[in-house]
Amino acid sequence: MKKIFFLGLGCCIVLAMASCKSSESAYKKAYEKAKQQELAEAEISEVAEVTPVTVPVQKEEPKVETVEAKPVERQEDVELVGDGTLHNFSVVCGSFGLKVNAEKVRDGLVADGYSAMVVFNPQIAMYRVIASSFDDRESAVAFREQFKRRYPDNRDFQESWLLIK
Repeated sequence: MKKIFFLGLGCCIVLAMASCKSSESAYKKAYEKAKQQELAEAEISEVAEVTPVTVPVQKEEPKVETVEAKPVERQEDVELVGDGTLHNFSVVCGSFGLKVNAEKVRDGLVADGYSAMVVFNPQIAMYRVIASSFDDRESAVAFREQFKRRYPDNRDFQESWLLIK
């Protein structure tokens, strides 16, 4: 009887080992499949990196930063702030949203000997600093050019323009 028992036990062990082997191979198959997918993805990314992409090249001219030219003359309805006389043509040398800033520029121009004044445009809520005001366009243009030559390093003054009343 012991022989039959040991023989049965041996058969059970063999069957148990055989079943473990088959489950091991299922894990092995899943691992190999995942590894193949990983390798395939790596090859695709390598191919994408190595494969040159040809894009038609269009010759572009070098980009030059352009500054929009502000109008040299402009007609606006303005109100005089403070003292002074506003004529038909005025040379505007600064525009500000705050009255205090406009008055600082005006005070500097008055110290330099100009009859500067501040005007307000209520339509756009801007304070304009006028360096001088004239009855005719020719005098105003000549003054603007002389004014720009006197302050070559002041960018705001270089953009001076004529305000037509």
